[in-house]
Amino acid sequence: MKTMFPLGKLRITNGALALLDRLGISAEGFVQRHVLGDWGDVTDGDKQSNELAVEMGGRILSAYRLPDGTNLWVTTEPDRTTTTILLPGES
Repeated sequence: MKTMFPLGKLRITNGALALLDRLGISAEGFVQRHVLGDWGDVTDGDKQSNELAVEMGGRILSAYRLPDGTNLWVTTEPDRTTTTILLPGES
């Protein structure tokens, strides 16, 4: 599988981990979608920003709606050292 960019170190916040555990969902599928360029439920403008960030550098943000209606974010830092799985409002 050819990925679009390096992920760096993978991190997950306590809130995102607890929610995924409660729902019985693995974070792996969301990370895989993110690194393959499936940005999920983002605006067209955010999709364009992600495409530019892949080519030129910049933060990459994917958003996925979970079965309970909660959004889950996956972000990769501009320097590609870290990818974080988190809930909106977490850091």
